[in-house]
Amino acid sequence: MTNDSYFTDESMMRRIHRERIVGLFGPRALLMQATHPVAFAGFFAHTGALEDPYERLNRTARMMDTIAFGSKATADSGTKMVRTIHRKVRGQLLEPTGRYPAGTPYAADDPVLLLWVLATLVDSALLVYQRYVGSLTRDQRNSFWMDYRVVGRLFGLKASQMPREIEEFDAYMEAMLTGDDLYVDGAARKLAVGVVMKPPVDLYLRPLLEYANFATVGLLPARIRELYGFSWDPARGLSVRGGAEYLKRAVVPFLPGRLRYVPSARAA
Repeated sequence: MTNDSYFTDESMMRRIHRERIVGLFGPRALLMQATHPVAFAGFFAHTGALEDPYERLNRTARMMDTIAFGSKATADSGTKMVRTIHRKVRGQLLEPTGRYPAGTPYAADDPVLLLWVLATLVDSALLVYQRYVGSLTRDQRNSFWMDYRVVGRLFGLKASQMPREIEEFDAYMEAMLTGDDLYVDGAARKLAVGVVMKPPVDLYLRPLLEYANFATVGLLPARIRELYGFSWDPARGLSVRGGAEYLKRAVVPFLPGRLRYVPSARAA
C-alpha cells in the first residue's frame, strides 16, 4: 500500500478491477447475494433496491472503484457513510423463507451477511477475470482475497470474521453453495428477471447487454441457476465458454488501454 491509497498498481485488486470486462461480475454477484433470504431482506427489500437493482449495482461499482483506485481519505469517507446506513437497517422476516422462520431478525451490519455479500464480489470477480482475461495462480488468487480482507475491514468486518487464506475462502463458498442457507422466493426471482431480462439501456445497446446477461446466467453456479429457475443446457454452456475464450485470446489482449481499462485505473 501507499500512503495515499489502500492499493498499489501492483496489487491484485487493481490488476483485476482495472479491466472493463470484469464489470460482468456485478450482475452475477448481485444475483448470488439475493439467494440468501436474510441478506435479501436486509440489502434489497428493506433498502428499496428491488425497484432499481441496477442503481444498487452502480453504487457498488462506484464504491469499489473508489476503494481500489482512490485515496485512503476518500475510501474511508465513503465506507464510513455506508456503515452508518447499515447500522440503521434493521428488521425481521415477515414470512418464512427457506429454512428461516418468520420473525428471523436481519441487520445490514450483521457480519454473517456482510461476509456473504463480500464473498460474492470476490468469487464473481475472480471467475470473470479468469474466464475473460487470463489465468491466475494460487498465490495471485490469495493476494486478491487478502486485498478484499482490507475491503471487509473498511465495511466493518473483523479479521477473525473472514477466511484467512484463499483455501478457507473456497471452502466457505463451497459450504454456502451446498448447504441450506440459500433459497429463492418470488421476490428474489422477480429481481433476477429485472436484472437479466430488462436491463435499462438504449435500444441500440440491447444486443450487447443481452449477450452480457446471457453470460451472467452462464456464469452462475449450477445450483444458483436452478434456484432462480433459469433454463440452461450444455449447448448454451459451450456457447458462453466459446465466446469467453474468443474474447480472452483474440480481443482483450489487443485492446488499447483507453478501451480495455476503466478510466479511474488509467488516472491512478
